[in-house]
This record gives sequence, structure tokens and C-alpha cells, in this order.
Amino acid sequence: MALWRKLLIGSLGGAAAIAALAAGLDYADRAYPPPVDVAGIVSKEVLDRDGRLLRAFATPEGHWRLKTTAADVDPQFLRMLVAYEDRRFAAHSGVDPLALLRAAGQFLTNGRIVSGASTLSMQVARLIEPRENRSLLAKLRQMARAIQLERRLSKAEILDLYLTLAPYGGNLEGVRAASLAWFGKEPKRLSVAEAALLVALPQLPEKRRPDRHRAAAEAARARVLDRMAVSELIGEGEAERAGGEAVPDRRRQLPAFAAHLSELALRKEPKATEHRTTLDRTVQDGLETVAREAAERLGPKVSIAMVMADARTGEILGEVGSADYFDGSRAGWIDMTRIRRSPGSALKPFIYGLAFEEGLVAQETIVEDRPSDFSGYRPRNFDMTYQGDVSVRKALQMSLNVPAVRLLEAVGPTRMMVRFRRAEVRPVLPPGETPGLAIGLGGLGITLRDLTQLYAALANRGMPVQLGDGITGEAAVINGDPLLDPVAVWQVSDVLSAVTPPAGSRRLGIAYKTGTSYGYRDAWSVGYDGRHVLGVWVGRADNGAVPGLTGYGAAAPILFEAFSRSGLAITPLPRAPSGAVRIAQSELPASLRRFSTTANGLVATVAREPAPQIVYPPEGAHVELGATAGADIAPLVLKLQGGRAPFRWLANGKVLPDAARRRTTQWMPEGAGFSTLTVIDAAGRAASVRVFIE
Repeated sequence: MALWRKLLIGSLGGAAAIAALAAGLDYADRAYPPPVDVAGIVSKEVLDRDGRLLRAFATPEGHWRLKTTAADVDPQFLRMLVAYEDRRFAAHSGVDPLALLRAAGQFLTNGRIVSGASTLSMQVARLIEPRENRSLLAKLRQMARAIQLERRLSKAEILDLYLTLAPYGGNLEGVRAASLAWFGKEPKRLSVAEAALLVALPQLPEKRRPDRHRAAAEAARARVLDRMAVSELIGEGEAERAGGEAVPDRRRQLPAFAAHLSELALRKEPKATEHRTTLDRTVQDGLETVAREAAERLGPKVSIAMVMADARTGEILGEVGSADYFDGSRAGWIDMTRIRRSPGSALKPFIYGLAFEEGLVAQETIVEDRPSDFSGYRPRNFDMTYQGDVSVRKALQMSLNVPAVRLLEAVGPTRMMVRFRRAEVRPVLPPGETPGLAIGLGGLGITLRDLTQLYAALANRGMPVQLGDGITGEAAVINGDPLLDPVAVWQVSDVLSAVTPPAGSRRLGIAYKTGTSYGYRDAWSVGYDGRHVLGVWVGRADNGAVPGLTGYGAAAPILFEAFSRSGLAITPLPRAPSGAVRIAQSELPASLRRFSTTANGLVATVAREPAPQIVYPPEGAHVELGATAGADIAPLVLKLQGGRAPFRWLANGKVLPDAARRRTTQWMPEGAGFSTLTVIDAAGRAASVRVFIE
């Protein structure tokens, strides 16, 4: 009986000891958890619209550590990794007893360590809590940590930690960073040779760096390939072929696109580790390459900025703030897309657009290009010569200054500034000045982004578009009135699309305009097709002059090359809307054959007569003519007061059949919707109303 009592007491004591040990281990496990949080310290990433890496930033410790999951990596690599490092990874609980016995037996037999017994879980434990030495105590601590990890994390999560933290030489950590640095590509698709090298490097990352220890890297890769062949994970022939491939001999730079926008994204959300943008990496790469090469051709201190956007959505697809962010001689850290500069002649298309919209001119209307005095303002052409009588079409294509100022005086500088506000663009005038005729030739300040936003409306059939910031994607068509009537927009685009490309550039099917600011400080070129708009600025960040710098000679070639290398297909410009026609000069009504004003803008022959005014229909009227009900549309009666006969009526830019001396006529609409009605008297004065036909 005493023996049984002793056995019982002993059993209870043993159980109690085991329970106490288990409780102690559980307490220690909870009291001293593994520092898994260190794995959350990863490089901040800036991604394009499709999730492709644009730019990464090193961790505070200076490591390139890109977050990586099994889904980011080639499955063949994962199979090779597990087969080589931890064959029973799926079965053990952090420590592999069979691997320990094998390693101990090899050590006793050979007197040295032949193979290790570290599981992937133990390796992760070492990576999150690096050991100072390779003592037995350190190994036991590593094993305990591995068991802790297995209690807290799934096998998939442990594998993801390894893929993120594994060392690959220098400051490279993780499979993604290694694949980008050694192979220049994401690890989603790896060759057998590439996968084998990435399996081998983490064991001795510094001694096997392929750029410094080529032979060691090849030997380590060969051992992986041999074992994979033996395990039949790959065939012997495949292993032999992969072994013949050269290992990389240099470390590549990780993707480093969109420096300025990336910095902005980090400032906007400093705690986020992933920043998605609206950029397209292919577009961004093309624009940055063009900017860098062009800056080298143009010489020192010259910088280049570009903005490319989707004119329908306003999303920024590519943005270059400078030719080289790290080039101090060009002040590359300054984002020149957001700096106000004089646009030179780049605003002229909007002057002509207003003149087309008002019915003041047609493309073949003759306008004078001669020395003129506009109340003390005497504009001169860029080349100091004058063309005499030219068509409006030629005047815009040649970017003549005097005709542009004549038309701006007629449509009004203030009115043009008001139109800019429809596009949410507010150029800055010199202190104390009000809008004057000088704004037509660059007498104001505007950013490249805002100028591109104005042209986006031309590419979008006149509807203003708010460009996004490139980060949030918040961009949309601005609700409200159009910047210009669709017919006027077509007239402008038709003229600009026929401008001769710069020397060495081929026609692309785009409309474009250039500008050069006073003193050769800023060169501009903005172009668009039926979907995309691209703005280019060239100059010095310190606003210094660059002798000979012009929009046509410097910015336009960059515009055409950037469009070509953006990777975007050219979208044809829109077809002519209803009422948009190109009329020969001989077929124009008498009032549109020549645009004639005196220097102060008043029509000399009718200075005492009132200008024409449309009294019916009134501006903004909704007129019900049966257009939306499917019935026969009734004609609309048009009435005017003032002006000098004969009168010429235009509906949506299309000239109505006959000039009339009467102040009442009729017009047959083609369908429902907004229409612009314009009347021009014999003196060339015009009045317009916009109505909605129902």
C-alpha cells in the first residue's frame, strides 16, 4: 500500500511539475512575445494606377525592405525554397526534430557542421531578433522564438515574413528588393537560375553577393540546382541549363520614378506604407527619359517640366517636375509644374476661340498684321517683321502678335479671364494691374498644371476638366458652362492641328501651340489629341534667361517626342460638330471677309450707331419646339435691335442661308439641346445668345 501511495504521490508530483512547467512556459510566452512588430517596418512604396512600383523609400535604418507575400513571388521559387531550406515546413511546430538529429549525427560523424537544422520559422526568429553570436544559448533562444511564432502565426504568415526579411547582401532585404536589384524585375516570374540564386543568397548574403563574389554566388546556386534535381523538383537537364546562365554582375537601382509626386504623397499621408497614384508607369518612364535626354542637349542649368493628363477624366498620367531631381545645377528639387511663369503666346488659342464663338471672324477672315498702337500699347511680332494682310488661320498658326491683340481688344481681356475661371484657373496679374491687352502675349503668371488644364478643355470639346493631384484621383469634369462653344473649339483645333511639326518631328495627329516668354526665360508647348493633353515647360528654375530658347525650337520637339514615347496611342481629334464648317474666303459674307477696327477698337464707320442686340430668344431661354417629343420641329423666330444692315445670322457657327436687312428672321433647329445663335452686322459687330431647344 505504501508503494502505491508513493507511486501516486510521485505521479501527482510529476504532473504538478509538468503543469507548473507548462504554466511557466505559457506565462513566459505571454510575458516575452517575439518582436513581430519589427517586420512591420518596411519601405514606403509609391505605386502607379495598376499597382506597379514607381518609387520606394528606405527604412529609417537604411534598408530596402519591400513588403512581400507568397502571392508576389513565383510559385516555383517557393517550392525550391521550402525543398532546400525546410522540407517539413508544413508539418513541424517551429523546430524539426528529424533535422536536429540529422545535423547532430553529421557533426559527430564528420567532426564539423555539415548541414544546419534551422527551419524557416527559426530563420524568421533570427531575422526579427538578430543574435550577437552563434552560441548554443542563442540557438536555444531561436528555437523558443520559432515555437512562439508558430503559436501566433499561420504557416503562410511565417513564410511571408521570411520573404520580406531575408537578407540579400548590402542593405537589400526581402525577395522583392533582391529581385529588383539583381534582375531588374518583380519576382512574380523568375527563371530557374534566378530562383536558385535567390534561394542560395540569404545563407551567406555578403560572401555570396554576385556583384562582388561571382564565383561564390555561382557555386551556391549550383548546390541549390543539384539538390533540386535530386529531389526531382526540376529535371537534370533543366538544372544543367540553368547552371550555364551568368549570374548578375551588378546591382541595379530600384525603380525611382516621379520624385516630386512621390514626395508629395509621403507628405500627404506620412504614416501610410503604400501610396497609390493615378500615374501610368509606362507614361512616366517615357516622359522622364525624354526630359533627361533633352536637358542634356539643351545645356547646363536648363530644367524641364511636363504634365500629361486624361482630358476626359482629369487624371494625371505622367508628371515630371524637373529633368533630374538630384541635379543641383538645375535646381532639380523644385517642382516646376507648380511655379507661375509667363506663358508667352500659349494663351492665344483662347483669344481666337472667343472670336470664333462670337462670330467676329472665320478661319479665312482677313486680319491686319501691321504696326499698331492700342492706346499706347504697341505689340511687335517675335521676329520683328509683319505679314500685312493674313487670314485668321495663318495668324494663329504663325502666332502673330498684332492680330491676336486686335481680336483680344474686340472680345475683351476681362471676358477671357472670366472664361478661365470656368476652368478653375486663375492666372496672376502683376501687382496692382487689371486685365489688359498684354495678357494675350504673356503678361500674367500661370503654372504648367493650370495651362495644361485649360488645354484639357479644348481636348474635351470645350468642357472644363479639373486635373487631379496625381495621388487621390479626385478629378472630374467641372459642372457648369463650357470654356468655349464646341464649334469654336473645333475651329481652334482644326487650325492648330495643321501647324507644321518642329524640325525632325513627324506628324502625330495632335493640335499644339507654343509660347516663349519675354527675354527667353520660358519656352512652352501644349498639345492634345482626342483624349490626352500634354504640357511642356523649358527654362531655368532661377528664372534666368537662356539665349535662343523658344517654344517652337525647344519645347515643341520635346512635346512631340514625349507623345511618341508615352506608350499611349494617338486618339483622333473629334469630328466637326453640327454647324462647324471651314468656308473659303470668297464664300464668306461681306461682314466676315475682313476684320477691320480702328486702333482703339471702335468701328469707325458706325461709331454713332448702337451695336446689334438679340432680343428674342433671350439668353439662356428654354424654347419648346417639339424637338424632344418626336414631333415635327417648328422654326424659331429670331429678333434683333440696333446694328447696321445687312445682317448675317449664324447658328452654332454655321452661317444661315442669306443675309437680310430685316431685323426678324427664322431658323430651323436640327434637334434638341443647347445652341448658340449669333448675329453680325455690316460693321462686323456681333451679339450672341445661348438657348436650349426642347
